Amino acid sequence: MATDAKDAKKSLLESEEWQKAVNYSITDEDIERQRKLLGFMEPSKTREYIQTATTDNIRNFAHGTGDDNPLFCDPDYARTTRWGGVIAPGTMVGQINSPMLGDPTPDHIKALKKSLFRGVHVFVSGSKWDWYRPVFAGDTIYSYNGEETCEVKQSEFSGRSVINVRKDVKINQRGEVVAVYRILRVLTERKTAAKKGKYSAIEPATYTDEDMAAIDDVYAAEHVQGAETRYFDDVKVGDSLGKMAKGPLTVTDVICYHAGGYGFVPYAPTVGRLAHKNRKRIAPFYVKNEQGVPDVAQRLHWDPLWAQAIGNPMAYDYGVMRESYLWHYLNDWAGDNGIIVHLHDEIRKFNYMGDTQFVTGEVTGKREENGQNLVDVKVQFINQRGDETVRATATIALPGKNGMAMYPEVPRELALEAATMMARHWELSGKKGR
Repeated sequence: MATDAKDAKKSLLESEEWQKAVNYSITDEDIERQRKLLGFMEPSKTREYIQTATTDNIRNFAHGTGDDNPLFCDPDYARTTRWGGVIAPGTMVGQINSPMLGDPTPDHIKALKKSLFRGVHVFVSGSKWDWYRPVFAGDTIYSYNGEETCEVKQSEFSGRSVINVRKDVKINQRGEVVAVYRILRVLTERKTAAKKGKYSAIEPATYTDEDMAAIDDVYAAEHVQGAETRYFDDVKVGDSLGKMAKGPLTVTDVICYHAGGYGFVPYAPTVGRLAHKNRKRIAPFYVKNEQGVPDVAQRLHWDPLWAQAIGNPMAYDYGVMRESYLWHYLNDWAGDNGIIVHLHDEIRKFNYMGDTQFVTGEVTGKREENGQNLVDVKVQFINQRGDETVRATATIALPGKNGMAMYPEVPRELALEAATMMARHWELSGKKGR
């Protein structure tokens, strides 16, 4: 066994095990199979870390994103708000799921999905959100999903890639649509990314005491609108949304996000016998580390050596972490009486361990639509290198001087589809909806 760390890394990167792990390819057959799946919606049978929202797991999720707004963390305060109790940060609904029952998956769909894009790496590259109601403590969330689009591109980073959009419809136990979450995923060949090494010249960030003091100054100056109502009438195009800091990114941040409820089931990190069972179920997802131990491929979010093996200079965050940070930033500005109704984000660059994100935004428009006072904004994340890592637009409903902000109505076709899916769930479970 090599004793020198550098030699050990070189030996590992050149090993047959790792060469095999990064050698899977995107095939024409995979692309054709993926396109045949477009439009097929099915119930999500995954049992996520969180199935039912509680005051505790809502607080934990908020804290996992660095959000200490008492609307999410303090039941006594929350009871004094228009919501009458604790509600969840908007993006949390994407991480809650109780298994939804439905009719068996047709055999031809099972055949299309079997080993689809086996061993190919997946990046979350952005999303679109539409929210229709809040998640309260006590709400159980179900969902159904399906692939909406499939596009093939040539990427500077990874060569041939496939860009998929999956639509997730999130429903509560009353059969009400809470949100629609469209996830943009980029599938890449690990071997191509590793060979190209586009980001290999990036050096880890380091900070002096003065650098950290400057970041602390941003944290200290952040403003939470909270109970102080921000009125539509007072907002002007060009207004700043303020400045927020996120970072420097550490492995602790990733741990806190997982501990806050991000399960990533069925690929969630597991321990002991559960890990053994998962290795047997999805063997290509496990790659041996430098000690010869099979570990999850997603450890590139905390294991720099595995991140380097697929073409990155160091470990980096989950895209959904920055989406949660983005929602935090918008909600700090909107206040407890505002409602974020739509969000579109693009994850444009990696957020590496040690990187700091500085979040800024401004109002780009305001309008009245369907009786709602709506404000359009744009947001960007800039890291300490001056790179734009996230670009986003959002729509926020704000109260006017003569009325409250409200969630939009669920489109009729979507409401009927969701009600049908939930009715079948209750029928198969032998229970009645609540």
